[in-house]
Amino acid sequence: MLCLISLNKNKYSINFIFKTMKKLMFFVLLVFSATKLWSQDPFAYPSQEQKPVEDRNFRIPLIGETAPSFTAESTSGEITFPDNYGRNWKVLFSHPQDFTPVCTTELLELANLQDQFDKLGVKIVAVSTDRLDTHEQWKKAMEGLVYKDRKSVKIDFPIVADENLAVSKKYGMIHAATNTTRDVRGVYIIDPDNIIQAIYFYPKNVGRNTDELLRMITALQKSSDEHVMTPANWKAGDDVLIPTIPNANASAEELASEGFYNLAWFVWYKKAK
Repeated sequence: MLCLISLNKNKYSINFIFKTMKKLMFFVLLVFSATKLWSQDPFAYPSQEQKPVEDRNFRIPLIGETAPSFTAESTSGEITFPDNYGRNWKVLFSHPQDFTPVCTTELLELANLQDQFDKLGVKIVAVSTDRLDTHEQWKKAMEGLVYKDRKSVKIDFPIVADENLAVSKKYGMIHAATNTTRDVRGVYIIDPDNIIQAIYFYPKNVGRNTDELLRMITALQKSSDEHVMTPANWKAGDDVLIPTIPNANASAEELASEGFYNLAWFVWYKKAK
């Protein structure tokens, strides 16, 4: 009798354990399934896409390098620089902001010299970091000004909108540690092969010399066309330097008749034609 009772108890214990295990297994499966569904739900935990880290090494393209290309909106429509300007010489003239007094006088001076730049086959492109509509307002305001007692001038060259700083970064005018536009004050002179031939920067509080810009381009063209060099403070019509010593076998009279003379054995000039 006692053995029978013991067997019944064991039977009930085994059934209880079995039922409990079934419930536990069911619960585990339920939790596992719910977890899988939750992980596949795009609304459960919105994925945070990793934004690419911007390379802040905005280097200035150097003399002898190809001018960086860009496409942007301007006051003359969409332009691709420097490609749109073919075999012309080009000047990229940059500004940190519209309606600044120094930049306003610079653009007025450039506009006043447009005929002279045209004679040299030079295309001017200005860049400023404001929006296109602000450029339009600035341009209209400048064209209504009477500067240095001159007649008001039309600004024929484009002013590129660079509010996202894409152009300024390509040309190395933004500091690595900040997005300030304070130093977007570069001038880049580019030859017909789209190679940078000269670069200079001015601080925001000092106006750039547009006569010097004309002189620089004239000197670069003279050097390129005639394979000569220009001395300090050279102006169009002045004598030029030659890179090599002329014919060593020629007499002084013969060299003089060809327009050569020297300051020292290592400094030779050629008279202007």
